[in-house]
Amino acid sequence: MNKSIILASASPRRKQLLAQIDFSFEVVPSQVDEDFSIRLNPPDFVEHYAKAKALDVAQDYPDQFVVGADTVVVFDGNILGKPKDREDSFRMLSNLSGNTHSVYTGVSIQCLSKKINDTFHCKTNVTFNTLSDHDITYYIDTYKPFDKAGSYGIQDWFSVCVHGIDGCFYNVMGFPLSQFYQHFTSHQNK
Repeated sequence: MNKSIILASASPRRKQLLAQIDFSFEVVPSQVDEDFSIRLNPPDFVEHYAKAKALDVAQDYPDQFVVGADTVVVFDGNILGKPKDREDSFRMLSNLSGNTHSVYTGVSIQCLSKKINDTFHCKTNVTFNTLSDHDITYYIDTYKPFDKAGSYGIQDWFSVCVHGIDGCFYNVMGFPLSQFYQHFTSHQNK
């Protein structure tokens, strides 16, 4: 099976996850910026940006499979992206403390020459323990989670703050591996 793809993302976690399932890939980050003012529900929001990112890169690589992805945290009806700064990070984590939120990741697989246009999303619910201000400050100062939706990484020290998850663990890291693999392999013989 030819598993060589282009990942339209600079995310170190997505690179790690694709390597984990033995995919060979090249990283070509897209130039698409998210606009959080657009009015889309969370599944449509992540699918919209995953597809936009994949198509942005696919224009230059029409014969290759290009994969784009977008992850957001949703709490109390609000879409949370990456924190703007330390104060925004503290506010996000304080709001998520002791509560359940949802993580949505949109994934888009594009191959223009084969007319493959496959975009889907995955949702995982995550429940946090009640966090002390000390734990939040320690996490922000030590791990600097400014490149992570919702301002945390479930795979690092913050794992001690997670009470439980309902759904795909890898989706919370930013890439639902099982769902991606099923979709990608369905296109291999086209």
